[in-house]
Amino acid sequence: MKPTQRVILQVPIHKELKIAAETVAVESGFSSLQDAIRMFLSKFAKRQLVVSLEEPEERLSPKAERRYAKMVSDIKKGKNVTKTKSLEKLFDYLNA
Repeated sequence: MKPTQRVILQVPIHKELKIAAETVAVESGFSSLQDAIRMFLSKFAKRQLVVSLEEPEERLSPKAERRYAKMVSDIKKGKNVTKTKSLEKLFDYLNA
C-alpha cells in the first residue's frame, strides 16, 4: 500500500477501555492495539470475520433455582394460583 493511500482513523474511547484493550492485544501476541485493530478491520472488510453480539447466559444461584422450581411445581399442582374470568377482574385482584 502506498503511503499516500493511508488514512488515520480516530475513534474516541474511554481511557480505561484503551488500556484494557492494549493489555489484551499484547497478551494475545499483537505488537500493539493498533496492530490488532488493523487485523480486525482487514478481516472484517474481506468478510472473513463473523461478528456476533450476544449477552452471556444468566445463571441463577442454587437457592434461586430451588425457589423457581418450587414455584413451577406449585403452579402445576394449582397451588398459589388465582384464576379470573376477565382481564378487569384480574386487575382488580392485582390492585387489591
